[in-house]
Amino acid sequence: MTDMKLMQGNEACAAGAVAAGVRFFGGYPITPSTEIAETMAKILPSVGGCFVQMEDEIGGMGVVLGASLAGKKVLTATSGPGFSLKQELIGYAACAEIPVVIVNVQRVGPSTGQPTSPAQGDVMQARWGTHGDHPMIALSPWTVRETFDAAVMAVNYAERFRTPVILLMDEIVGHLRENVQLPAAENVDIYPRRRPSKTRLQGYEPYAPEADLVPNPADFGTGYRIHVTGLVHDYTGFPSGSPAVTEEFIDRLHKKILLAQDEITHYDEFFMDDAEYAVVSYGGVARTAYEAVRQARAKGIKAGMIRLMTIWPFADKVIRRNAESLKGILVPELNYGQLKYEVERAAGGKCPVKLLAKYNTEIFVPGEILEGIEALKGGRL
Repeated sequence: MTDMKLMQGNEACAAGAVAAGVRFFGGYPITPSTEIAETMAKILPSVGGCFVQMEDEIGGMGVVLGASLAGKKVLTATSGPGFSLKQELIGYAACAEIPVVIVNVQRVGPSTGQPTSPAQGDVMQARWGTHGDHPMIALSPWTVRETFDAAVMAVNYAERFRTPVILLMDEIVGHLRENVQLPAAENVDIYPRRRPSKTRLQGYEPYAPEADLVPNPADFGTGYRIHVTGLVHDYTGFPSGSPAVTEEFIDRLHKKILLAQDEITHYDEFFMDDAEYAVVSYGGVARTAYEAVRQARAKGIKAGMIRLMTIWPFADKVIRRNAESLKGILVPELNYGQLKYEVERAAGGKCPVKLLAKYNTEIFVPGEILEGIEALKGGRL
């Protein structure tokens, strides 16, 4: 391990990305994610990388896709308004299977909203923000150290599945400072860029899938012919209007993620062995929820907590398994109600699922979530 450091979540995000092999950052400064860009601007030149500040958020997304196609591991970072602007090119990355990590440090409200305030209002946008049928991986860390780990994980997943990955942070974790020990470089697991398994003479097709349903198109400039498009395409990479090709293509995009869903789904369970009531939380809110559950236990309430780090694909199996033995689930969120409905769907009517929403620029305090647990137990919520 390295020496202890006092780090901000945004700084840990940048450090994790660089440790995972990111050597290109393109983006546009926006609160509360700007420290990620600032840190990348400082670190990348010292490791042979490149930092580019673009003219806007759309340009920031476009330039990282170009760098990824040329063989670089890439990162861009933004917040709500910028995340909205990036959506079309996120869809392009999903369709053209371009590895890219997009960090979204969430803030309050639609449009410009409240730029410096914590929120979790982009949960559904992370999954469904771009048009059409597509899979998505989104991770939400709850500590500074886990932000480092989640950044490494996001880069590895992007490379492994050739897909966009969303690091869905919130302002709480992004601006939180904690003492952390980061792993030494040699102890960071890195997934290398996938390479073609066939030469041109062996019948190379850039989008022919391997056994894991992920293709290995060559990087630009490596001597292979490759055509990249946002249109539905066959294994050659050229557009196809065939219904059969279209169906197979969209199925494969989803199945390459679903095949590894159990491995991708990261979560923690606390006090769940005998729990009658559970709090399902994620991101910065989970920190407060843990203390609220601990206080509920001290008052004799059999409360537990499920902390989701993987938001998408959703942890259906985890919620369904626990719902069978619970009397109720509380979902505290810094939004008007988003992940609560996924929890409710996954619970399948096995137990009531109630929302505790907050969206006034302030974070939860433990007493508020404790009151929610007591109201759930008393049937008042």
